[in-house]
Amino acid sequence: MRATPPNDPFEDRYPRHPFDDDKLHEECGVFGVIGMAEAANFVALGLHALQHRGQEAGGIISHAPETGFNEARRFGYVRDNFTKQSLMETLPGELAIGHVRYSTSGTKGNTQIRDVQPFFGEFAMGGAAIAHNGNITNADSLRRELIERGSIFQSSSDSECIIHLMARSLQRNIPERMKDALRRVEGAFSIVAMTRTKLIGVRDPLGVRPLVLGKIGDGWALSSETCALDIIGAEFVREIKPGEMVVINKDGLESFRPFEKKRARFCIFEHVYFSRPDSILGGQSVYTTRRQIGVELAREAPVEADLVCPVPDSGTPAAIGYSQESGIPYAMGIIRNQYMGRTFIEPTEQIRNMGVRLKLNVNRALIKGKRVILVDDSVVRGTTSRKIKEMVLDAGAAEVHFRIASPPTAWPCFYGVDTPQREKLLAATMSEDEMRDHLEVDSLKFISLDGLYRAVGEAEGRNAKKPQYCDACFSGEYPVEPADMIEKGFMLKAAE
Repeated sequence: MRATPPNDPFEDRYPRHPFDDDKLHEECGVFGVIGMAEAANFVALGLHALQHRGQEAGGIISHAPETGFNEARRFGYVRDNFTKQSLMETLPGELAIGHVRYSTSGTKGNTQIRDVQPFFGEFAMGGAAIAHNGNITNADSLRRELIERGSIFQSSSDSECIIHLMARSLQRNIPERMKDALRRVEGAFSIVAMTRTKLIGVRDPLGVRPLVLGKIGDGWALSSETCALDIIGAEFVREIKPGEMVVINKDGLESFRPFEKKRARFCIFEHVYFSRPDSILGGQSVYTTRRQIGVELAREAPVEADLVCPVPDSGTPAAIGYSQESGIPYAMGIIRNQYMGRTFIEPTEQIRNMGVRLKLNVNRALIKGKRVILVDDSVVRGTTSRKIKEMVLDAGAAEVHFRIASPPTAWPCFYGVDTPQREKLLAATMSEDEMRDHLEVDSLKFISLDGLYRAVGEAEGRNAKKPQYCDACFSGEYPVEPADMIEKGFMLKAAE
């Protein structure tokens, strides 16, 4: 998928802010519950906790013996839709799954409500619904093949391919059909699915995207992140393993390994930005990892300064770590307007041109005359970084130094992240020194890839021959070749 276009029905009502548009966006979050009365209410709470993974739209499907499958899809925030009693009463049952969406696949310029997940299919042995986090890198070729064989697609989403592949399988139950289908799929997928009686979780063999298992009373939950288990009071049990399928019903949980075993390559950017800081990834606190990134950054790129200031909110833990390691005082030099959301109506061109100032404001009394280190999570196009620098200088800062808590983002992601075309990534066309001059700052330093690996617990840094994570957006080394994009002319990194 690509970012939602300006004429999208959601974008008309919820305009994307310039600050957010210069960030990388995860595709979505998934959540499911079984064995809980009013399961859809728990799913709504879980999706609310996962809202950072997708703010464009959301959907919930539930099942009750009396009413069968029930579904609701809406554009906008979970809080604006799935907190209404009149809507939630239409989603009865003890089994439900949900999805929040930020589009990274589909037809640009034609986002419709039918693109909103979960997707549903009716099979000979009963119905099934599926919610997918990730991106299928061979979706175009699969879609062509399926259409030639008679499949009729209802959406522009790559995820719908899974439903059609399941429909063509000759297996006699839904989990086996799902295994069949997913063996044809390339790329990244963490899936929460349901039948009339079962909750299913699946993770691709590389484990690129997260998926965790929780327990609440006699019920079970599946979620993209542990923070969503916390909100419903569920106990975190474990992560779904790369290449694992779990099938849960009233009798308990069964685990299967339907795919060829591969070396796991979890997305390292989940640690840097995508996941919430109060989540646990790979047994590690995301907050602690981000603070450690700041520590490593201070060791690698020291500079004389008066203040360390985060670019809120994603730069905050790294800024704290940088301050602690460097001994330079930490300060909230930039304040974020917590009430400036996507529902803000920008009424005039003059107001729109204020851009980042609508969301961020400089603490002038603190900044004036100071040498300031600004810590941010990443630099994508660089447009927001320049505006923030200008704001800080306008407030009277003597010097501005950027420290970035990730390596230069020089390659697009094809595994479920909305990334600009490579030529629009600042680091794809400029060296670090050129980026510093382009941004017109006193210094600019990124954490090294080895430093990032050390921060996430790999003491020796990155293993060049066998990288422990998917770091393609930094290294250009893709663990799964993006077949569709190569067919369209994308050039992989030349072998060294």
